[in-house]
This record gives sequence, C-alpha cells and structure tokens, in this order.
Amino acid sequence: MKHLFRALSLGVGAVMATSSIAPAQSAPNANCAPREAVVERLGSRYGESRQSIGLGSNNSVVEVFASTETGTWTIVVTNTSGLSCLVAAGQAFEAIAEAPIAQGNDA
Repeated sequence: MKHLFRALSLGVGAVMATSSIAPAQSAPNANCAPREAVVERLGSRYGESRQSIGLGSNNSVVEVFASTETGTWTIVVTNTSGLSCLVAAGQAFEAIAEAPIAQGNDA
C-alpha cells in the first residue's frame, strides 16, 4: 500500500514525518498544542477520530486519529502535562485486525 503524506496545519506548524516519537516528548515545538485543541481540530477540520491508543515511553500517550470516510490519519503523542505533538500524518488509513505472526515464522 502506498502512503502519501499530506501537509496538516493545525495553526501550530507543519507535521514532522518521522518514525521516532522522541521529539514529541521533549521541549515544546511548532508541532505541539494543548491536547483539547489538537483533538478538536482533527475532528472539525479533517473528520478524524481516535482509532487506537497506547502508552509510550516516559508515560506519553500515543494515539492514532483517522477518518474512515476520507482515509486521512494522524499520529499524536501527548506528554504528562497534556501537550500534544503531531508526529506523522498521511492517507489510505485502513483498520485491520491481524493475528500475530507465529514464533519462528519469518514471513
């Protein structure tokens, strides 16, 4: 599946497209805003809602927001003070439920 990254403006800057969440856990930057503002903007402007959630390093919360209608998605990391940072965004979101690969099977 080919992912095309799109520009996402939340009034706080451009999206960082990276596989590391470390920058989102450090000092505030132009990709960060209070969580309430980020969630509101993702919902009102892009029709995205939370699709998954997990606990990251340093007790940060990692969430995937997506629109099942348009296929857009955004990964958001929120630190313990409530500051949310955009980590990546793209298109062609699909919700899937795959069984784990059996141990010893490199496929």
